[in-house]
Amino acid sequence: MEWKVRGIRGAITVPENTKDAITKAVNELIGEIEAHNKFQPEDIVSVFFTITKDLDAIFPAAVARKRPGWNYVPLIDLQQMHVSGSLKRCIRILIQINTSVPQSAIVHRYLGHAQALRPDLNIQFS
Repeated sequence: MEWKVRGIRGAITVPENTKDAITKAVNELIGEIEAHNKFQPEDIVSVFFTITKDLDAIFPAAVARKRPGWNYVPLIDLQQMHVSGSLKRCIRILIQINTSVPQSAIVHRYLGHAQALRPDLNIQFS
């Protein structure tokens, strides 16, 4: 079994710029990614969050750090480059994990209006 570092992408839109809305969105996005990729916090190399300039009520990394086992995970928040007309109130994530799973088996999750960012990866789960 060969282990590699793989990236898991995802994004979610937030209905409003509040701590509660951002917290709920970050937890929903990470929960979906964890549920479909079956990794443990110890498997995480690092996590990058980008957030659009219209969301500034709380750092997504501060939310993630409160998840069970995530207190030692390297996390960073960055502001997403602003492009005129781009998706508003959006949080994007890149989780790098150590895994033996092939890249083609990684499940990326785009939720809410962020589904428009990668319709090719928009898989519906029941």
